[in-house]
Amino acid sequence: MAFYGGSRINTNVGALNALNALNVINSRIGTHQLRLASGKRINSAADDPAGYTISQKLKGRSRSLTQALNNVGEAKNVLSVAEGGLQNINDILVTVKEKMIQAGNGSYGSSELNAVLTQINDLLDEVDDIVSETKFNGTQLIDGNFTSKVFQTGADSGDSITVNLSSTLDSASFNLDSLTSSDLSSLAALSSVDSFINSVSSELQTVGSLVQRLDNKEATLQVAITNTDAAASRIMDADIAKEQLEMTKLQILQQTSTVQLAQANAAPNTLLSLFR
Repeated sequence: MAFYGGSRINTNVGALNALNALNVINSRIGTHQLRLASGKRINSAADDPAGYTISQKLKGRSRSLTQALNNVGEAKNVLSVAEGGLQNINDILVTVKEKMIQAGNGSYGSSELNAVLTQINDLLDEVDDIVSETKFNGTQLIDGNFTSKVFQTGADSGDSITVNLSSTLDSASFNLDSLTSSDLSSLAALSSVDSFINSVSSELQTVGSLVQRLDNKEATLQVAITNTDAAASRIMDADIAKEQLEMTKLQILQQTSTVQLAQANAAPNTLLSLFR
């Protein structure tokens, strides 16, 4: 700050010093007003270059984690649809086995056996329909071709889960597409149904394990998003109480600076007394 002797009027150094102080205070007031208005401590890179850079990285990671969380939810939806189809198939196959055992009743004649056969074939046709109709976004899920489907479940490369539903679950694959009444109580037919049920159960286990794993990832991602947002907030967001305190202090200083500027402008008038 320039030295002010008080006896020169051509350049009012005291007024200039007061004006500079007032300008600095007004600038600081503008900064705090913006922080209070926006709720952010950093409103541009110039406010805190390092903090701004870190916060932008944290925001980018938070958005990536949020999208990964959406992917996990989508994967769970896919698996839920597949699980529903598999459970229905399993229930139907249990009924098919029950009917085959029923056909082993030695008191049944050909008409009764044909009735049981018709029911079994209808049930197996329904199994095939379920396989073809269990879809998500137009893609069949349990026809044996839903394999190597990668779901990104994190913000970094390699944070993913691969879904493989590779079992072929149609009746033809288990030689159950052309049954006759004589096949109903045969050991081969019962064995085929058991194999079919085991394949469906195995696929259900795969789906259940994946859903459980996705549940864990979902919980982990939610915590990660919260912590990342909290870290970014600590850097970017304004402490409103602190900003208001600073604002009050600066407003007082603004008033005193204005008064001092007015007094400094009036100070040269005292020199006029030397000419009286």
